[in-house]
Amino acid sequence: MSSRYTSNSWLNILKFPLGNRTAKPRNTGLTMIIDKGLGLGETRDLLNLAGEYIDYIKLGFGTSAFYAGEILEEKIDLVRSYNIEIYPGGTFLEVAVLQDKLEKYLDTVKILGFTAVEISDGTVAIDSNTRCRAISMAAEKGLNVLSEVGKKDPKYRTPLSELIKQVINDLEYGSQKVIVEGRESGVAVGLYDSQGKIIKTEMEELVSAVPDPSILIWEAPMKEQQQDLILRFGPNVNLGNINAHEVLALEALRVGLRADTLKSVCD
Repeated sequence: MSSRYTSNSWLNILKFPLGNRTAKPRNTGLTMIIDKGLGLGETRDLLNLAGEYIDYIKLGFGTSAFYAGEILEEKIDLVRSYNIEIYPGGTFLEVAVLQDKLEKYLDTVKILGFTAVEISDGTVAIDSNTRCRAISMAAEKGLNVLSEVGKKDPKYRTPLSELIKQVINDLEYGSQKVIVEGRESGVAVGLYDSQGKIIKTEMEELVSAVPDPSILIWEAPMKEQQQDLILRFGPNVNLGNINAHEVLALEALRVGLRADTLKSVCD
């Protein structure tokens, strides 16, 4: 499949105002979408239109448990044919840990054809030893490990110092990327306040504490969050929990083909 970045005739006459994007397969500028139940036809249309701009598809929460077996298999194969990583949501793993089925869960993830797995404790309390064991076990099974830090319930917000410690430990035990919790709402969770605004002092402290900011995937479901992160880190920041129908809108935002980020080069 030819890259739209090189084949699109518009790019023979125009340049991206915020700079070029990394091409697939890429390690920075990742886009992870949350799939809350797209059918096969919708998935095929999405990939035909925007597959070049998607790096990860997360079957949100425990939704993959409700697919008919042959449908799930076909969907996983379809996504993988576009060189896109696919994985079940982290809440599903938390249930497996709660029921003492961690290894069976990871084996099933692998057997079904998923290429990645999310290790999180956003809802279920998971001790540090179990978390590290889950990460290393998943990595040993050949899965791309994405760990996630932060709680979903603002009443149990993880202190920033503990969150930073988790990021460092996760990388040591085999996480490829670490997701910063943002849920699908982006409000009063992770590093977002009750208005969905990034708590910038905490973001900067986190960034300064990690070996490389590109190891972080920022869950950013809201356009304003995406905009702020792009203006802070550039077009090749890693963004997650993107609505499946907003992939191209995000690409436009990333490169300055949308007023919200274009104005930054006009001021």
